[in-house]
Amino acid sequence: MTTFADLGLSPKLLKALEKTNMQTPTPIQAQAIPHIMKGADLMGLAQTGTGKTAAFGLPLLHRLLDIGHPPAPRRVRALILAPTRELVSQIAEHLTVFTKGTAVKVTMVVGGASLFKQAERLSKGSDVLVATPGRLIDLIERGDVSLEDCGYLVLDEADHMLDMGFIHSLRRIAKHIPVKRQTLLFSATMPKDIEDLAATYLRNPIKVQVAPPGKPIEKIVQGVHYIPNGDKAKLLESYLLKHPDEQALVFGRTKHGSEKLYKLLLAWGFKAGSIHGNKSQNQRDKTLTEFRDGAMMVLVATDVAARGIDIPGVRHVYNYDMPNVPENYVHRIGRTARAGADGTAVAFCAPAEMGELLAVEKLLKKPIPVIGGAAWSASAVAADPKPVQNRGQRPSRPQGASRSHGGKPQGKPAAKPQQRAAAKPAAKPASSTARPSSRPAEGSKLSRGPQRWTS
Repeated sequence: MTTFADLGLSPKLLKALEKTNMQTPTPIQAQAIPHIMKGADLMGLAQTGTGKTAAFGLPLLHRLLDIGHPPAPRRVRALILAPTRELVSQIAEHLTVFTKGTAVKVTMVVGGASLFKQAERLSKGSDVLVATPGRLIDLIERGDVSLEDCGYLVLDEADHMLDMGFIHSLRRIAKHIPVKRQTLLFSATMPKDIEDLAATYLRNPIKVQVAPPGKPIEKIVQGVHYIPNGDKAKLLESYLLKHPDEQALVFGRTKHGSEKLYKLLLAWGFKAGSIHGNKSQNQRDKTLTEFRDGAMMVLVATDVAARGIDIPGVRHVYNYDMPNVPENYVHRIGRTARAGADGTAVAFCAPAEMGELLAVEKLLKKPIPVIGGAAWSASAVAADPKPVQNRGQRPSRPQGASRSHGGKPQGKPAAKPQQRAAAKPAAKPASSTARPSSRPAEGSKLSRGPQRWTS
């Protein structure tokens, strides 16, 4: 059995590891750490929850410990870029634990926080800077930080950074870093864009892969429940009531829809919170702290949080809305079954989401087990309006300008949501802010109750 001591890590790091739950290296750590310690560029492919932060963080810190003198003012020795504020915070938190008792200084900078305070911290120099691309560019342009001494560049969740459009930011940042450096790239998937990125910034990289890209953790019990969109909220309530003492993550597609669902759950008596792009950094940090501490049992989030949450207590993930990008499904469900624990993941699929479900199953190379309802027929799919990016917001788009069709007129426009609701007053949407009766409306698909399914 390989141990961290076998990998040749510094005794100071080994001492810090003794105070954590990390007993033995994960496969990605065991394979990547020796190559990184030798100074090689490396491309690591591994799904979420496999220990990638320690895989690049421990050998990086090991090399920095040997320098022996503090960094110069406003200078950075190692740079770690990540796509979201949550992920940056998570990485910095882990590295701070690893460096306890050493002189290595870890600094983080993200958008949504005080630029002045971040510049002040960087004025003293930093061994390791963990940053989101946008905020780092702000600081570079202000002259608050220099990357001239940066000998290490880590791109974490590189595929997600490209999905979020950060490729231009990466190019701008790379111009400020010496060509002679060690570059590490970690990604959960390997699309062509990532191959191109690796070819541009890495030199003869070692490739380490511990699981096929897109393959979810085997310990996660997955299932799909076919359910009309208007009945999803009551179905979610029934699942949450089955496991009242276990933490759950609920993923929505839009900021407004997720916030609306969170408020509905609050009205129903659940200890719930939400994080998405409309929340300030302080709000997001406070919510994640409460969730991590167990003061909150249900967290509603958009994909901005899919790769930035590392909370071992999460036992259930509910895909309230199917993701537009199939790879995001893998990252969402990867928030459970952390640190060797078991977990369940349930996808709610409305007729209009059959295409998204099929794309996910194509990525997984196998169907997701059906635990409720039956696959929608072609006629049901055709009759259900395709969800658009702004679903969950007020229906204010002009006729014939559906975002799902690129804004081009598509023949006769569908009836407005208000008109459909008026035509069928008995079918009150489940997402109303008033709590519905504990029994579903007569004739609802939920009148029989969801199939019982426990982990």
